[in-house]
Amino acid sequence: MEIEIATIGGYEEVGRQMTAVRAGDDIVIFDMGLNLSKVLIHDNLRTEGMHSLDLIDMGAIPDDRVMSDLEGDVQAIVPSHGHLDHIGAISKLAHRYDAPVVATPFTCELVREEVDDEQKFGFDNDIVEMDAGETMSIGDSGKVDLEFVNVTHSIVQAINPVLHTPEGAVVYGLDKRMDHTPVIGDPIDMERFREIGREGDGVLCYIEDCTNANKKGRTPSENVAREHLRDVLYSMEDYNGGIIASTFSSHIARVKSIIEFARDIGRQPILLGRSMEQYSGTAKQVGIDFPSDVEMVGYRQSIDQTLERIMNDGKGNFLPVVTGHQGEPRALLTRMARGETPYDLEDGDKVVFSARVIPEPTNEGQRYQAEKLLGMQGARVYDEVHVSGHLCQEGHYEMLDALQPQHIIPAHQDLSGFSGYVDLASNRGYKMGRDLHVTRNGNIIQLV
Repeated sequence: MEIEIATIGGYEEVGRQMTAVRAGDDIVIFDMGLNLSKVLIHDNLRTEGMHSLDLIDMGAIPDDRVMSDLEGDVQAIVPSHGHLDHIGAISKLAHRYDAPVVATPFTCELVREEVDDEQKFGFDNDIVEMDAGETMSIGDSGKVDLEFVNVTHSIVQAINPVLHTPEGAVVYGLDKRMDHTPVIGDPIDMERFREIGREGDGVLCYIEDCTNANKKGRTPSENVAREHLRDVLYSMEDYNGGIIASTFSSHIARVKSIIEFARDIGRQPILLGRSMEQYSGTAKQVGIDFPSDVEMVGYRQSIDQTLERIMNDGKGNFLPVVTGHQGEPRALLTRMARGETPYDLEDGDKVVFSARVIPEPTNEGQRYQAEKLLGMQGARVYDEVHVSGHLCQEGHYEMLDALQPQHIIPAHQDLSGFSGYVDLASNRGYKMGRDLHVTRNGNIIQLV
C-alpha cells in the first residue's frame, strides 16, 4: 500500500496546521488551523465573513490546493485538539471534502461553535465524537484504522491520532507535553505509545511538534504551574487593591486553578471576555471538572457593567480573569491598560500573566506594548507564571525511544526552529534526506 504525507501547513511557522496522510485510496486530514498572528496584525479583521482564498493569500489558513495531487478520497478530518491553530480553518475548508470531522467531545463542541460563527460557507460535514483510547475503521478496505491516544497539553481532551496501515503506523504527534500529574484529565498514555512502537511493523512515520525542540531539559507538569500560581496569589492575600489575572482562555486547568486560589484569598473570581466565556462554558457543558458557580461575562457592554460593579463594590473583593495575555489590541486587558474601561488601574495594582508570549514577532510586540501601558498606570506585572504545553528536548528523546519510528517529519515551527530537533534526531541515528524529512508547506513525501 502506498503511503504519502502532504505537509500542507505548519511546516514553516507556528500555526495554521494541516497535514494529510494517504494510505492507498484513503486520505485522512489532521488539523485545519489558523495562523493567529496573520489575523491579529490587521486591526478589526473579522475572518467569519472572509473568503478562504483571501485568507490563504494572507497566510492565515493553509493552502490546501496541494490536495488535488493526492489520488484518493478524504475519509476523515481529525483535529488533534481545540486550539485555533488546529481548528480555526475548519469552517473555511472542511466543506470542500465529503468527510466527517472526528474529534474528542470538547474539541467537537469547539468546532461546532466555530462553524456556527461562519458567515461565508455552509457546513454539512458530520461531526463525530471519539474518546481517547478508541479506534475506528477508515475507508472500505478494512486495512486502515484511526486510533486516539491520550496526551496532555494546555487544553483538555487533547489526543495524538494514530493511523494504522499495513505498512506501519503514522503517528501525528502535535501537540503535547509529558504530564504524569495533570490538574484535569488523565496522564499521557506512554504505555500505549510504547505498545504502538512494538506492534506489527511498528511506526512508519512520526510527525512531531518542535515548538520547544531548541530547549534543554524536560517540560514541567501543570501541577508545577499550579503551585507557582498558588504562591503568587497567596502572597497577595493582604493586598487591598486590584488584582487581575490573564491566561489562555482555552487552558481550562489553569483557569480552574486561578478560580480556586482567588477564593482562597477571599476574592470573587469573575471570567471576563468572549473567549473566556466560550471555553469555560463549553467545558461545563461537556462535563469537565470545572467550578459550576463561577460568573462568566462575554459581551463588551456586559463586561463594562461588571467592571463598574467591581469598582463600586471595591476592587479588593474581586479577581477578574481576563482575556489579553498576548497583548491583543481588542482584548480586555489591553483595553484596561489603555484606560478604555470603567476599571481604574492604580499604583501597586497586580497583573498576573499566567501565560507565556507565543514566540512570534507580532505577539511579542503587542505583549511588550501592553506591559508598558500597564506600567504607565502603575500596575505591577507578574510574568511567566506558566509552564509550556509542549515537549522540550528530553521529552522528544523519550518519544523517539518509545516509538522508534522509521521516518520522522518535524512540524509546528519555522525552519530555524527545527534545528534543535534535527540535532537530537541525528543523535538517535536519523539522517537528513534519508529518514529525517525537514520539509515545507505544500510538499508531498512518499514513504512507501
